[in-house]
Amino acid sequence: MSTSTQQAPRHRVVVIGSGFGGLFSTQKLKRADVDVTLIARTTHHLFQPLLYQVATGILSEGEIAPATREVLHRQANAKVLLGDVTEIDLEARTVTHTAVGRTTVTPYDSLVVAAGAGQSYFGNDAFARHAPGMKSIDDALELRGRIFGSFELAELASTPAEIERLTTFVVVGAGPTGVEMAGQISELARRTLKRDFRRIDPTTARVILLDAAPAVLGSFGEKLGDRAVRRLTEMGVEVRLGAKVVDVDSTGIEVEHGDGTRERIESVCKVWAAGVSASPLGRQLAEQSGATLDRAGRVEVRDDLTLPGHPEVFVVGDMMSLKGLPGVAQVAIQGGRYAAEQIQRRLEGKEPTGPFEYFDKGSMATISRFSAVASVGKAQFSGFFAWILWLAVHLVYIIGFKHRITTLLHWVVTFIGRGRSERVVTQQQVFARQAIADLGDGYNPELPRLAKDRPHEQPTADSTVEAAVEPSVEPTDGAQSRSRVD
Repeated sequence: MSTSTQQAPRHRVVVIGSGFGGLFSTQKLKRADVDVTLIARTTHHLFQPLLYQVATGILSEGEIAPATREVLHRQANAKVLLGDVTEIDLEARTVTHTAVGRTTVTPYDSLVVAAGAGQSYFGNDAFARHAPGMKSIDDALELRGRIFGSFELAELASTPAEIERLTTFVVVGAGPTGVEMAGQISELARRTLKRDFRRIDPTTARVILLDAAPAVLGSFGEKLGDRAVRRLTEMGVEVRLGAKVVDVDSTGIEVEHGDGTRERIESVCKVWAAGVSASPLGRQLAEQSGATLDRAGRVEVRDDLTLPGHPEVFVVGDMMSLKGLPGVAQVAIQGGRYAAEQIQRRLEGKEPTGPFEYFDKGSMATISRFSAVASVGKAQFSGFFAWILWLAVHLVYIIGFKHRITTLLHWVVTFIGRGRSERVVTQQQVFARQAIADLGDGYNPELPRLAKDRPHEQPTADSTVEAAVEPSVEPTDGAQSRSRVD
């Protein structure tokens, strides 16, 4: 009599998030004897440092957001699931995620949480309606519509006051994103749109950069910060420091200065580039593990990036708090790769490599075409050389040869000529988020399912479209998820 032995299931790794931390940890496990499931709320990997170029018409969203499935299609041990993770159960070792009304529960043996961060309005979330942030493709496309749309409406305006309100752009936050955004809006008005209008003169547009902090690009040091201010001023950008935003509405923004006086700036188009808030999943992890959260909601992890009391759970990128590391792409990339390496070493019975050590490759920010600032170790650069260095580094980290080539071509069109390749805007881009918000918290889009969509259930003659979907559980043998019918 012959006997058959059932092969033991492979180690299951679940990765939450398709950003730098999630994608690079998944790719690092390419040759490991594991099954990787990457769960993300979007279908793309976002190269967030270039979002401002989508917002100002330099690049299309496709250049900086390749499809995650395309990036990983050659990695046989990885699969991608669309879903917004709503619950992590550390005891049961499961991740619950939803997509258009469909709930799925995915078990794990090791977990990498790289859900990233969102925009922080410092307790004033109502500001988001009138001052979009810069954390997603939706944000960038909405801002593109608002920026270009402001000039179009100014051409129709009937009074000088209305024209001024429509051509005054306020950027809140003097970090790298704010500086880059202010510089590009100024170039857009003074160079690209210079000859495109008949009733208005785009070159007279005001661009105001606000920050409650006392310095621009504070993390770059005083020397580079001063150079950035000098270049922005030459471009016509008004830099106002020590100015705290206290109110935002559809037609303006109110700031409070250091001496307690308040000023209202009339402006239709505002950009919020100040502050980040970690994913709310961090609070779930903290409540279940006893870990501490910092002021931004990031989880304080152990030196090996694991959750206290749960060595099988790694927290990387913008969600982790460790030794004051900044929330930048390189921290996420190196953290994701480190976590993947530790998982692989455990499975091979090897000792861990030691605590996570971050290698700082420097910080860079563009101010205008041919001008940037860069800090690499003790060396500091500014001007044209820093700009070339910025171009080279960003090209290297864009995913995919095709996207690198198209990005380079768009840069040539913008920086050598006057044009911008992506100037198409729609009403949906500008107003869709507001319309969804007006529907209220009860709005939850769902994909209708018929009764016959459920396994083991025969549709009846009077079957109706089903909106509520019961959860499905991924079986432990790695087969496809299937709905559970009680």
